[in-house]
Amino acid sequence: LGGGKFDEKESVSNCIQLKTSVIKGIKSQLTEQFPGLEPWLHQIMPKREAVKMVRCHEHTEILTASGELLFFRQRKGPFYPTLRLLHKYPFILPHQRVDKGAIKFVLSGANVMCPGLTSPGAKLCPAAVDTIVAVMAEGKEHALCVGVMKMAAGDIERVNKGIGIENIHYLNDGLWHMKTYK
Repeated sequence: LGGGKFDEKESVSNCIQLKTSVIKGIKSQLTEQFPGLEPWLHQIMPKREAVKMVRCHEHTEILTASGELLFFRQRKGPFYPTLRLLHKYPFILPHQRVDKGAIKFVLSGANVMCPGLTSPGAKLCPAAVDTIVAVMAEGKEHALCVGVMKMAAGDIERVNKGIGIENIHYLNDGLWHMKTYK
């Protein structure tokens, strides 16, 4: 879903309004994936608002309510919160922090390498492989990217080379620029 690939004009293939039963299923999937989210779901996806699934090429689907882009998934995989949602509800995901030197790479869509998570200025919290995480940065308030742990935190510290976190969605990529969907 990189910046280059995701261009909304050519990417959106259709948009469907979801039935109540489907929304219920999605809400329970979100609650299962993000345990801290449940008390906020009624605020994020209000009952009276139409919840829509925007289908894009590259097998990406974006869940929207009130025009806000909330979560996205690829090929019916797990849901990832969009950065805009994450900035409003930062507690949805566990946080990993990269050092200042990693910021420009993450913002160009690069994966997070282990040394960027183990150096001074970084902060690595315990997390298992495949955990969806918010990538924070030294000196910055908001998440830079939504990523997936490619190695467990303990292994990142031990091995200290290779990809630690896969970059799924980052500030200023195509999804970020999409802002809202009417």
